[in-house]
Amino acid sequence: MLPRRFWILILIPALTFLMVFFYYPIALVLKEGLSASALLSVLSNSYYRHVITFTILQALGSTLLTLAIGLPGAYLFANYEFPGKRFLRAVLTVPFVMPSIMVALGFILLFGKQGFITTLLGRDLGILYSWKAILLAHAFYNFPVVVRMVSSLWERINPHYEEAAMSLGAKGFTLFRKVTLPMLSPAIFASAMLTFVFCFLSFSIPLILGGYKYSTIEVAIFTAIITMLDFRTGAALAVIQMALSFAFMYLYLKSLEKYAKAEEQRVLRKPKKLTLREMLSLKGLAIALYSVVVFVFILAPLLAVVYDSLTWNGNFTLEFYRRLFDSSYNPIFGSDSLHAIIWSFTFGFTTVLLATLIALAMAYSSLRWDLPGKTFMDVLVTLPLGSSAIIIGLGYIKAFHKPPLILLGSPYLIIAAHTVIAYPFALRAISSSLKKIKASLREAAMSLGATDFKAFLKVELPLAFGGVLVGAVFSFAMSIAELGATYMIYQPKYTTITIAIYRYLGSRQFNSASAMAVVLMIVSLVGFLLIERTGEEVW
Repeated sequence: MLPRRFWILILIPALTFLMVFFYYPIALVLKEGLSASALLSVLSNSYYRHVITFTILQALGSTLLTLAIGLPGAYLFANYEFPGKRFLRAVLTVPFVMPSIMVALGFILLFGKQGFITTLLGRDLGILYSWKAILLAHAFYNFPVVVRMVSSLWERINPHYEEAAMSLGAKGFTLFRKVTLPMLSPAIFASAMLTFVFCFLSFSIPLILGGYKYSTIEVAIFTAIITMLDFRTGAALAVIQMALSFAFMYLYLKSLEKYAKAEEQRVLRKPKKLTLREMLSLKGLAIALYSVVVFVFILAPLLAVVYDSLTWNGNFTLEFYRRLFDSSYNPIFGSDSLHAIIWSFTFGFTTVLLATLIALAMAYSSLRWDLPGKTFMDVLVTLPLGSSAIIIGLGYIKAFHKPPLILLGSPYLIIAAHTVIAYPFALRAISSSLKKIKASLREAAMSLGATDFKAFLKVELPLAFGGVLVGAVFSFAMSIAELGATYMIYQPKYTTITIAIYRYLGSRQFNSASAMAVVLMIVSLVGFLLIERTGEEVW
């Protein structure tokens, strides 16, 4: 019984951590925000009604635009083999691992009044600080999800179904609509719901690119609490957002079940090789045009940030990178650049350790044990997926500014916030890997005398290592890119890279912000390369 006790000893602290740093703060937000007068005050305010409506509409518009850009890519990767396919697929994944604040900075450098595209065209397109900027940035950030999920299922559609339909006279769009599309619908709906949730809970992009007129619920909560010090309104908005996000998350989790079942098909279609003749045809031209458009769409914001970090008044300089390692006090964010980088990495590595351990304990106990109330526990441990960073930050302000736990302003509370935010992604990656391991392998090890824990350590953990690595990489990437909760609970001496970038943007020091953003870009790209090598999926 020692191994079972060992797992319980790990599971109890994991559950306790979530109870203290997620459920308790959220309960305090619900307690204050569920006031009938507070909710009525928000819902009767025309501005907040507009904010709620716009939040849903921009998420819907962002999702539709993301599908429009992503579905052709999914078709291309699932059905054709062509030169540079692996490189293009790798480039397509880059946006998803980029911090959203860096994406916002890239769009400012492209579409601002002195932006590269504005200068090139000689006029302002009116994209920045509008709903158009929000939709474009969200599509840039999320369309890899659509490409990955839909192409993964498309590759598993048994070609015999299409061949049988073709023998009965179906072809072209009719074949796609009647046969292929119904089998693809689980992936399309799951990727659309995940994109919708990400866009609904997005913070940095609407905050920086939207402006006051295009605030979302997330931005409105932040403004109510940080700017107006109106906790009552912020809590009421948080309750409304949680109710909506949990409903959307329920739809996503349901769609994910259907997607997981559909993806279990083992038949992989062999992509067609594009001949030289086809490459020179209209089909080849369309593929080349799509590749160029996507390549430019992806690289333009990233290259704009890199270029801006290396130039000053049109001249090449490394001055802004030298300032990254400057330990002198910077009044813009109340600390220095070097310590901002050090704190970001400290928070990141600590988050990796905690999020991975919690996710391992949760995933293993959920998949391997028939515990009482297992279904209820599964629902509870997935709730952080539907919560926003701003609401977590609000909960921490309410929960930890007084005894028995006075943690507000401490680095430990920042670590706790980052862990709660990153943990669901680690859980998703680790659970996915553990599900792929056949139970017979563990049973064989135990029949040879291995204990439950030893079978996990010697057999299951090595086989699930890819998922653990993906979960760890995503935990680190989300920690160093986190802005919302951190901004609400930090003290200046614990400034992170993302807060420094946000402060630089506020003071219009784009070059220094770009140099900081390049650090995030490099770290994210290294993590992305590790994920690519594992071949695992986190979404």
